[in-house]
Amino acid sequence: MDKIFVIGHKNPDTDAVTGSISLSYLKYKLGVHAEPRILGAINQETQFALNRFKIKVPEYLNDVKLQIKDVAYNKEYMINENTAIIDAFNFMHDNGITGVPLVDDEDRFKGYVSLKEIAADMIYNESLYVDTSFDNLVKVLDAKSYYKVDDHIEGYAHATTFDDATFIKEIPLDNKSILIVGDRKQIIEHALKVGVKLIIMVHAKELTEDQMRLAAQNNINIISANKSSFKVARVMCLANPIKTIQRNEKCTTFNINMYLSDAIDVIERLKHTNYPIINNENKCLGMLRTVDINKVNRKKVILVDHNTPSQSVDGLNEAEILEIVDHHNMGDLFTKDPINVRTMAVGASNTVIYQMYKDYNIEIPRDIAGIMLSGILSDTLCLKSPTTTEYDKEAAKELAKLAAVNIDKYGIELLESGVSIEGVPADDIVFKDCKQYEVNDHKVSISQIFTTDFNQYKNRINELVDELNKEVDRHNYEVCALYVTDFINNNSYLLYSDNSKSILEIAYGIEELSQGYLLEGVVSRKKQMVPCILEVLSN
Repeated sequence: MDKIFVIGHKNPDTDAVTGSISLSYLKYKLGVHAEPRILGAINQETQFALNRFKIKVPEYLNDVKLQIKDVAYNKEYMINENTAIIDAFNFMHDNGITGVPLVDDEDRFKGYVSLKEIAADMIYNESLYVDTSFDNLVKVLDAKSYYKVDDHIEGYAHATTFDDATFIKEIPLDNKSILIVGDRKQIIEHALKVGVKLIIMVHAKELTEDQMRLAAQNNINIISANKSSFKVARVMCLANPIKTIQRNEKCTTFNINMYLSDAIDVIERLKHTNYPIINNENKCLGMLRTVDINKVNRKKVILVDHNTPSQSVDGLNEAEILEIVDHHNMGDLFTKDPINVRTMAVGASNTVIYQMYKDYNIEIPRDIAGIMLSGILSDTLCLKSPTTTEYDKEAAKELAKLAAVNIDKYGIELLESGVSIEGVPADDIVFKDCKQYEVNDHKVSISQIFTTDFNQYKNRINELVDELNKEVDRHNYEVCALYVTDFINNNSYLLYSDNSKSILEIAYGIEELSQGYLLEGVVSRKKQMVPCILEVLSN
């Protein structure tokens, strides 16, 4: 069963993180292999909630881009470098491939050989040097019979092309020589006395009993081949290891973790047909053919607390989205196939997930109930946000019972756990909980951070605004704003980039906006921040 990643949005808040965990647990109880992931560092508030209920922080997910490991490359396409040339050729021929990776006994990648290189070696290599196993020679020569002394045969082969006297005089034989001979008694007896490494009898000729006894005494290997001298000389080198042929030392390989898009760029540039696949230990895992690059197993994801690509994991367009569980307005997400979408007009994603637990009649354990409650209290500002619904209140009440906590007391503890900004860099403050939106080609960045005392921010307004201006320069935002929300008094203080001023003045009906402007009663990004800004830009 494929693993499914359950993910919240970038710059994750408590509802997104706890929602991915609680939904993953629900899927697990339903028999689905789902795992929660985060797309960035969690904030202090979320860490407080996870610590309180003793739940581990989910692993980080960098992206869901297609990698080589997601492609249906052939894991069988490799051969040992000591495989006989003829066997390597037959392997490629039988599998309809034009090349194959070579590996050692530990499957470490040792190179690549192509049919063209085998053909070139057979055409241009006139050497009769043999360096192979005795068994390989028996197979290549289709031996009628043989007498084996050595497992390995190495030496130069000599065919009896001269008359007996001339051959004996002109061709020096020694204990590394290989003799290809027919019915030539004098030469055979000479070779037996010298003690050559191997005698290959052609046309299925056999040594006499006396000659065989002498061969045994002198530890000489014998093969009787049902081939001519020419044919033996022609094919015997095909018994040599495939690693011995001349081949191109440069070979382009793909690491198993390489992005497929990067691999395609290489393929389009080089125009090669085959690419060996290796891992970080240089072990060969198989071979990718260019005809196979469209046979992919996309990573599978479920989106929680968001439904727009700009807020989601990198490479989302290369993944398979199975489901969306959210409580926001629907964005511009496109899916190739129909998917399950569970959205509700409620204050938190965990409220939607709570309803799913009820629908499936799945019991919620204490720790899961605790983090689900944390997500709801965080997103609804302890059930005081204008986004809060009766569903949120009902879910929070039931979850608080299961988690054995007091809603009011725990809610204040939770929200206060993440308000301190002492020693926190300006960019971390601005992007702690940042979301991007787009309307009519206008891009908007809205950040929200909670506090019990805006005085913490007053002395840092200039550096926070500088950071907002830098973000506009980096991403060409039409509006880049930071709302500092006082969840005790239900107000927000507005900080903004220089280019945002006029749009924000229109959005809130303010004649002269200044940094740190108090927006009374404005606490909900979903209902009171984003809609009015997008409406101005859409018109």
